[in-house]
Amino acid sequence: MASSRSILALIGLTIIVSACQKQQEAKKKQDSGPIPVETARVTTRHLQRIVDSVGTLFPYDEVIVSAEIEGKVEKVEFDLGDNVKQGDVLVRISDEEQRYLLLQNEAQLRMSLERLGLKSEKDRVKDIRDTPEVRRAAADLRAAEQRFQRLRNLVDQKIGAQADLDQASAQFQAAQASHDSTVNQTRNLVQEVERFKAIVELQRKKLRDTTVRAPFPGSVKERLVTTGQYVRANTPLFTLVKINPLRLRLEVPERLAPWTKVNQTAEVTLEAFQDRIFRGRVWRIAPVVDQTKRTFVVEVLIDNPEGLLKPGSYARAKLTTEKMDDVKIVPAKAVQYILGANKAYVIKNDTIDAREVKVGDRVNQDLEILEGLSEGDLVATSQLIRLDTGSKVRIVEAQEKHSEKLPAKSGQADQPSEAKPSE
Repeated sequence: MASSRSILALIGLTIIVSACQKQQEAKKKQDSGPIPVETARVTTRHLQRIVDSVGTLFPYDEVIVSAEIEGKVEKVEFDLGDNVKQGDVLVRISDEEQRYLLLQNEAQLRMSLERLGLKSEKDRVKDIRDTPEVRRAAADLRAAEQRFQRLRNLVDQKIGAQADLDQASAQFQAAQASHDSTVNQTRNLVQEVERFKAIVELQRKKLRDTTVRAPFPGSVKERLVTTGQYVRANTPLFTLVKINPLRLRLEVPERLAPWTKVNQTAEVTLEAFQDRIFRGRVWRIAPVVDQTKRTFVVEVLIDNPEGLLKPGSYARAKLTTEKMDDVKIVPAKAVQYILGANKAYVIKNDTIDAREVKVGDRVNQDLEILEGLSEGDLVATSQLIRLDTGSKVRIVEAQEKHSEKLPAKSGQADQPSEAKPSE
């Protein structure tokens, strides 16, 4: 029993000694002296405002090419990813039935043209009295009228018979009615010819529609038809896109509306081409603001002659504006985002004054300060995670700090969290 108590007492003494040693080490660490920090001054810079926004690339044009006539597909000329020129044949549909219908309609048209005395479709009736049937009716009318006049003169001279005059009068009236009817029929025939011409032109169009052509130069996004397939009118055949140039559709905050103008230059970057900048210009600005997002749409036109950029890609754009401002600037590493706020650490008399700041735009490696700092303030740019109001610091140069820097604890970096812009 005594042996057990001795062991427990020894263990307790060991724990107490260990705790005291840790407290002494902690106190020694706290009393190790001021924290070495690098510093920077808050400066004022004449800054040209840049609208920074993100968006998605869209094709300049996109169309679903559909069949305008029914029939069996005889040949498909292109497939996914192929480049096409305007007018290139995409699909050929069987035209046999359409050719037969065209021959039938052209025959009907020729018959009507011959009745009017016309030789080709381009000829027109200038005077209806010059058409064959009207000329014949007019000749019959003149002959009947002359016979009627002669018989009436004979009857007036008591030479002719009244019965012959009555018969000539009836024939004259019949000829007059026939002439009027022929004129009306000829007018209708002229209209009928125009109708047949329209039918022929429509049938010729249907015949042309059996060859489906590309409406503009572009690329095949999707092929929707195969050889031998029977298609009907409005059956989708191809989806074509025009990707040079491309549209970049951006959502810009409404507060930046006064700075966003048509023809502004834009520098566009993509994740797939991190070392390259693509240039474009603003060519469309939406006239309204989205009430749910409080943004408006801006379209940037980007040349894409090599076809490197693909519609649907995510992109970031910087729009250079004409607005110039005098702004306060500090290095971005001087601002730490912690507990929902941006903080900077001002050094006065080798003592830290932690301040909450409001930040604006990012300018390369610097940040715009809207509130919280004044021009000329000296701020810490390193060791931010160890600083707070009242902390004692010692200003060092970059090389000196690097040589004196203590090894960081595992999993703890000696850099501030990236500042977040104020709303």
